[in-house]
Amino acid sequence: MIARLNGRLLEKSPPLIVVDCNGVGYEVEVPMSTFYNLPDLGQPVQILTHMVVREDAQLLYGFGSEQEKNTFKQLLKVNGIGAKSALAILSGVSVNDLMLAVSQQEVGLLTRIPGIGKKTAERLLLELKDKFVVTGSTSAQPAVKAATDDILNALVALGYHEREAAATLKLLEPGISVSDGIRQALKYLAK
Repeated sequence: MIARLNGRLLEKSPPLIVVDCNGVGYEVEVPMSTFYNLPDLGQPVQILTHMVVREDAQLLYGFGSEQEKNTFKQLLKVNGIGAKSALAILSGVSVNDLMLAVSQQEVGLLTRIPGIGKKTAERLLLELKDKFVVTGSTSAQPAVKAATDDILNALVALGYHEREAAATLKLLEPGISVSDGIRQALKYLAK
C-alpha cells in the first residue's frame, strides 16, 4: 500500500490534488484542512496517504498530519461511514473539535457538516466514544465552549433567532466572559 507521497505539487482543485513523484502523477483526495495548508504549485510537498481499493477503483486519500490520517481510519470503522463521508467530516471540523464533540457527546457540531444527519451523528458519537483520548491541548476548550453556549442560550432566551445569535457569536473575541459576551452581542444585534 502507498503510505506517503513525497514530490512536487502539480495541481490543486479541491478536494483533489496531483503530486508528481519522479514523473508519476498521483491523484489524491484531501480534506479541506490539509488543502488550505498546501504549498504553492510546483513546490515540494509531503502527504501521508491511505489507499482504498474497491472493485472499480483504487483511491488515495491524503493528510497533512498523522493525527488526521489516524482519525480518518477510525471514522472508516464506523458503520455507515465511507471514505467520502469521513473526508467530509474532516473537512467540516478539526480533529480536536471532533474529539471534543465525541468526549462531550455533542450531536449539534456533527449535524452541521453537510451529509451528516442526526442519526449518523449519534452513531458516530456512540462508536467513537472510547476511541479518542482528549489531549491536554484541548483542555482549555471546554470552558470556552461552555461560555459560548451560555451566551448563545442567553440570546435565544431574550428572543433572538438561533442563527442570528450564532452569527453574532463569531464577532466576539475568543475567550470572552459570559457577561461581557452577552453585552457585546447585544450591542452588535442592536445595530
